[in-house]
Amino acid sequence: MAELATIARPYAEALYKAIGGDNASALAEQLEAIAQVAGQPEVWSFADNPTVRPAQVAELVAGVAGQALAPKVANLLATVIDNGRLRVLPEVAAQFRLLVNGASGVSDATVFSAFPLDATQLADTVATLERRFGRKLRAEVQIDESLIGGIRVVVGDEVLDTSIKARLEQMKAALTA
Repeated sequence: MAELATIARPYAEALYKAIGGDNASALAEQLEAIAQVAGQPEVWSFADNPTVRPAQVAELVAGVAGQALAPKVANLLATVIDNGRLRVLPEVAAQFRLLVNGASGVSDATVFSAFPLDATQLADTVATLERRFGRKLRAEVQIDESLIGGIRVVVGDEVLDTSIKARLEQMKAALTA
């Protein structure tokens, strides 16, 4: 994992410097879309085929992502493919998102919930979490039925677990101690 981050960081920083903060959020979304495609083993097999040209790989990735790529994102994709680093693209996207978030004061948050949250519940939850963590959050919800109820929130390296599962485990530890 550390090796991927080491390889990906210069690509993410170069793209961030090249755009100068202009439209960084939209470019991050494009980069995440092509990174999702580039992370597939089938795409790796296609790219590793010696009869396939790098331009064909770039067309495939952009086409499957369904994106008309901004010139700088297309240039990054071509550079990554030319350097044989297609497998690193998901990590490049993650590092780029961290740079964009750091500049805008926003953090990514993953909210694990036992049940789906509607838009109102999510907005209320995010507002409460923003006050708790002291910064703006870009929340993504994932369903985890093992929580039984409540939520578990991961923001960077911070975790807030208010799930029933966590409370039951705390009670179990207290009773067996």
